Amino acid sequence: VLQLDGAAMTAAVYLNGEKLAEHKGGYSTFRVDLTDHLKEENLLAISVDNRDNGTVYPQKADFTFYGGIYRDVTLHIVPAEHFALPANGAPALKVTPIVTDLSAKTSEVTVEAAVVGAQTVTFALEGQTLTAPVEKGTAKVVFTLNNAHLWDGVDDPFLYTVSAKLDNGEETSARFGCRKFEIDPQKGFHLNGRSYPLRGVSRHQDRKGMGNALTNEMMEEDISIILEMGANTIRLAHYQHAPYFYDLCDEKGLVIWAEIPYITMHMTNGRANTLTQMEELIVQNYNHPCIAVWGLSNEITAASAVNEDLLENHRLLNELAHKLDPTRKTTMANVFMLETTSPILEIPDVNSYNLYFGWYLGELDQNDDFFDTYHAKYPDRCIGFSEYGADANPAYQSAHPEKGDYTETYQCVYHEHMAKMIADRPWLWATHVWNMFDFAADARDQGGEPGMNHKGLVTFDRKTKKDSFYLYKAWWSEENFVHICSKRFTDRTEKEIEVKVYSNQKQVSLYVNGEKLSEQEGEHVFKFRVKLNGETKVQAVAGDSIDDAVFRKVDAPNPDYKLTKKKSTSANWV
Repeated sequence: VLQLDGAAMTAAVYLNGEKLAEHKGGYSTFRVDLTDHLKEENLLAISVDNRDNGTVYPQKADFTFYGGIYRDVTLHIVPAEHFALPANGAPALKVTPIVTDLSAKTSEVTVEAAVVGAQTVTFALEGQTLTAPVEKGTAKVVFTLNNAHLWDGVDDPFLYTVSAKLDNGEETSARFGCRKFEIDPQKGFHLNGRSYPLRGVSRHQDRKGMGNALTNEMMEEDISIILEMGANTIRLAHYQHAPYFYDLCDEKGLVIWAEIPYITMHMTNGRANTLTQMEELIVQNYNHPCIAVWGLSNEITAASAVNEDLLENHRLLNELAHKLDPTRKTTMANVFMLETTSPILEIPDVNSYNLYFGWYLGELDQNDDFFDTYHAKYPDRCIGFSEYGADANPAYQSAHPEKGDYTETYQCVYHEHMAKMIADRPWLWATHVWNMFDFAADARDQGGEPGMNHKGLVTFDRKTKKDSFYLYKAWWSEENFVHICSKRFTDRTEKEIEVKVYSNQKQVSLYVNGEKLSEQEGEHVFKFRVKLNGETKVQAVAGDSIDDAVFRKVDAPNPDYKLTKKKSTSANWV
């Protein structure tokens, strides 16, 4: 059985010139059984096609569509009696842990094994062994775990392993976690019975020089950067991510929003593909304890009217998600211009909005007003904040930042407002910064670097953490630190400047040229006035954390700090 974990966007598999299979969708696993078509010598060929079409999502979106075979390709050789390797990429074991009593931590764990040719399956979990007959290709048992060790987010992401064995010695296993997710319109997200506001980021999988073809080490680096910032959730936008990345999220305790690339523009002939991609997303990732919600679509009304065909597509996706997985909620990310009275908001279990007041349009406090108005009007609906952000090229700086200038300085102003706005509204069930990392968006020519979306808190190559990264670290992380902002804004024309410091400590001292200037008590953001005379060395101290910066008094503004406007040769996304 041939397995491909990612081939963009439509793939066809040929053996000895015979077309055996076609797969539509560039982000999910699929398998092809070669058994009955093999000869003594064989030629295997795989074609991939990412041309425009009207049936396979995505076709229109604000990110680059790569092509090719970019994830692992493996060949599985098994005996006649074996654990199933279905075409839809599902693992052989399906594990459903239900916490039936939180106080006693009692969990009922249903394990189903899909097999071919075997009569019985023996399962083992935590010293318990159960054997079940195979009926219609499936064997099923139920384990009871008393005083189960719960999967408890980033605090304690404990994983169990259940194994299954056939009479011929074939074995397989699956990891899972026992946990209980709840989402309340007034109380927000709860994990295992306690308040656990989901505060984190969205992630695109691509990287400079690699496109989507990431190594495991690169995925591990992404996770480590996200965890350093203190986030506890990731929205995996806007498609199915690599199998290894879901494994990492299980291991690190990050709560995940997983979605399909049903995005921007509804296609009349694309319904079947949305349903296939949703099926693959769910059956392939069902066992992952990290996943809390299945995303139906993203900004689907941005380039499409809310008509009956679009609504019916969403109803079918919602029904399919609940049929395949009754244990999880469904959600969707709505574009900011969608009216809150739209009937599409009534389809998923919970909702989220993508808002860009303070960047593309309007003022920052309109974000506050939007959510307060929505929450008051629909007190029985769960609402989240699925995208918000401002583009920033770390080369660009300003003493007077303003909306649309692409400076790192304005990105800080923007996120300072948003971080507080979110903290004041715990009923927002989940919030996700757009985006954790800069990502390729070939339709853009903005921010001084064509083909990029610069809303990331970290650059495309993962080498530069923008100042806004440290703002969220100040709000969310428990790791003691202090950070001086605008270090890249060295040359200043002013005689006196504001030095902004981010820290999760309650007290910050600032030293100028070795002399203590002042000490402040506060939270997250600390601001000091510093006189400049030639080269000035500044040091911030918070507990045992220290950070240094150098600022220099100059006569004329450094032109490198300002984006030079030029006529674009490509259409901008917005």
